[in-house]
Amino acid sequence: MAPPESTHTATDADDVLRRVFGYDSFRGAQQEIVEHVIAGGDALVLMATGGGKSLCYQIPALVRPGVGVVVSPLIALMQDQVDALTAVGVRAGFLNSTQDPDQRRFVESMFLAGELDLLYLAPERLRSEQTLRLLDRGKISLFAIDEAHCVSSWGHDFRPDYLALSMLHERWPDVPRIALTATATQATHQEIAERLNLGGAKHFVAGFDRPNIQYRIVPKAEPNKQLLELLRTEHAGDAGIVYCLSRASTEKTAQFLSNNGIPALAYHAGLDADTRARTQSRFLREDGLVIVATIAFGMGIDKPDVRFVAHLDLPKSVEGYYQETGRAGRDGLPSTAWLAYGLQDVVQQRKMIASSDGDDAYRRQLTAHLDAMLALCETVECRRVQLLNYFGEAGEPCGNCDTCLNPPQSWDGTVPAQKLLSTVYRLKSERRQRFGAVQSIDILLGKQTQKVSQFSHDQLSVFGIGTELTEGEWRGVVRQMLAQGLLMVEGDYSTLALTQESGAVLRGDRKVLLRREPEKPARAKAPRTASGSGGGGAAVQELSEEAKPVFEKLRAWRGATAKEQGVPAYVVFHDATLRQIATQAPSSLGQLGTINGVGENKLAKYGQPILDVLGEALDRPGRPEAAEPPAELDFEEPPEEYPEEYPDDFFAE
Repeated sequence: MAPPESTHTATDADDVLRRVFGYDSFRGAQQEIVEHVIAGGDALVLMATGGGKSLCYQIPALVRPGVGVVVSPLIALMQDQVDALTAVGVRAGFLNSTQDPDQRRFVESMFLAGELDLLYLAPERLRSEQTLRLLDRGKISLFAIDEAHCVSSWGHDFRPDYLALSMLHERWPDVPRIALTATATQATHQEIAERLNLGGAKHFVAGFDRPNIQYRIVPKAEPNKQLLELLRTEHAGDAGIVYCLSRASTEKTAQFLSNNGIPALAYHAGLDADTRARTQSRFLREDGLVIVATIAFGMGIDKPDVRFVAHLDLPKSVEGYYQETGRAGRDGLPSTAWLAYGLQDVVQQRKMIASSDGDDAYRRQLTAHLDAMLALCETVECRRVQLLNYFGEAGEPCGNCDTCLNPPQSWDGTVPAQKLLSTVYRLKSERRQRFGAVQSIDILLGKQTQKVSQFSHDQLSVFGIGTELTEGEWRGVVRQMLAQGLLMVEGDYSTLALTQESGAVLRGDRKVLLRREPEKPARAKAPRTASGSGGGGAAVQELSEEAKPVFEKLRAWRGATAKEQGVPAYVVFHDATLRQIATQAPSSLGQLGTINGVGENKLAKYGQPILDVLGEALDRPGRPEAAEPPAELDFEEPPEEYPEEYPDDFFAE
């Protein structure tokens, strides 16, 4: 259904983009989305993290009469979101369970008086009749449903309270709705539309590619040491996130990094709320801090300068992997997504699925998610193409992921596969005994271990028939056969067993192609970068030698300013903005106002101090001449996108 005619024009949106957020032009589908919502149309938006999703509802909320109501699961981070908007001159507030009654009453009175531009609510709060009556009494410009993938019951981040949001259209049929997510397969996309009653909405699929992120997956050997080498050689002094599967491993890894001179903190749901809050606050406000966490961390933190995301354990799904890696490089600058992946990861994930609660359909869904993740790990083609294909988007080899930089080869592993399956079959035939990958490999290599001798496995016909491969290569064969469904694990002891597909290999009816790991791992080169509004713009180029010290002085000024104001550094300015300032070295407020990310509020608030820093850094004579600031200073620059996945206790009202 076509949206109703609007009295607003595209000029309104362009003016807000420039005056409030400090950008000269929209990027990609942003302008079409903004104009559609301003005109009163419903929209379902799929857009990559860092693509500028927030602007797609923030600008319409500022142009349309009334208050934009944003439904967001970010209970513990709404204050940071509001602070970032306030810094650019947007009148924002939130209502959630962290406030006392007086604070809630104050925000409610501002909403009723029309003194807010944006109001953030948790989905749980919309179950309250008191909240619904409050919204009935005010003027609502739009509803924005952020993290819309949370409505999908098959998704990786399902939130039951999202299911009730279909009532927004029923109760306020004339208020436009915009649902947004950065992570959705075609099936999830359709489920969002159905469950949120967005059948008549216009769909915008803006693409999933994050060209500034370099995807790299390495064979797991000694993962902590591999991680340490990555941080020392490529990300010294950078902020980043390391994901581990268990709480214990997060603490051990954080301690290991700290002992080796890398400032690191652990984060998991087993820590008390105060410790988690302090850790989160430090990560937002300090440069160069590494958080080692379970997937409970990531949760909407708008920290644009996360330079790497590392996984020491295999993610359960491609959606989860994409979501987690997307927390790197939100500013559009070069960043790394690094994963150490090995045999035990496959064994562990298969066991977790086999022992999981739920019916067969649920376990089949988990298996499908894992199979897609394994396919991404084992591919000999471009990682980015494989990742985009999963979300239904075509892509060309990027020339920047590890498989493009150092292409692996595939080889005919049919004979080794037959040898391994024969060994597993013979071991399985020995009743009441359980043997995993290690015993099978020892037998194939002809190792006379204590366990081999104890069970007389040196008498088996397969003993010593696999010496053409090394132990590490055999582990790769086992891992890839598990990934391809040619082997399975059973029971608590990770016993290897045959599958229905094993027989075809043993009979010679099926060829087994395996991936041969490159001899030397791919080393990073500068990844491609994004450009445009909401993601850093032209400031993403590498800094010249002359600009580097200027940039560092600007960062030092920003750090001191942020500390004085008690806000994260990115609320003052993003790195991308400081890089552009350092490169262009403006000498007046007028020139500074042309920099991406410098809107009216920030120009008035920070313009002269920045010129002073530049004057000192560049040894300019005297105080730079300052142009008169603009007369109206009601608005200003944008917060970056808000990440996509959050810890469980961030959602509970």
